[in-house]
Amino acid sequence: MIIMPNPNIKTQPWYREPWPWLLMSGPAVVVVAGFVTLWLAIASDDGLVADDYYKQGLTINQTLQRNEAAAALGLRGEGTLNPADSRLRLVLTGRYPLEKSQSLRLRISHPTRAGMDQVVVLSQVEKGIFEGQLVPLVAGRWLLTLENIEKTWRLNGTWQAQQTNSFILESGGR
Repeated sequence: MIIMPNPNIKTQPWYREPWPWLLMSGPAVVVVAGFVTLWLAIASDDGLVADDYYKQGLTINQTLQRNEAAAALGLRGEGTLNPADSRLRLVLTGRYPLEKSQSLRLRISHPTRAGMDQVVVLSQVEKGIFEGQLVPLVAGRWLLTLENIEKTWRLNGTWQAQQTNSFILESGGR
């Protein structure tokens, strides 16, 4: 039996039918999303991987020794921020001899965006009291590392900027 096309049914070319376009739209969207993802990966640096990760891994024992040195000295820091002028005030307690010319370095690091990190040099204004100027921070969690200029000890802490104006630094981990 031979089937003959019905001359009464009007046929259109394939590109005039909606079904091929609907079926092709899924893969086309995926291709466009792939190019957008590629552009985002190339254009933005996530800052999560250090370029010298191997060297940092080799120095982990020195870092731990600095934490232990701070614990042995009984060091503890309490910091407050004056939001009016972004002035940071740190009270350092412990058995560390603090001369008048002593200054400390406070590293403020964002957990995921290295471009937002900053280092604040804190100068001693009174015995055990240090002050420094801070560039205003965006809201969020910040990692803090306080160390002396000679890098013989260090204190760590976290700070929820914009939620609280104070933080505590201790010799333990983060």
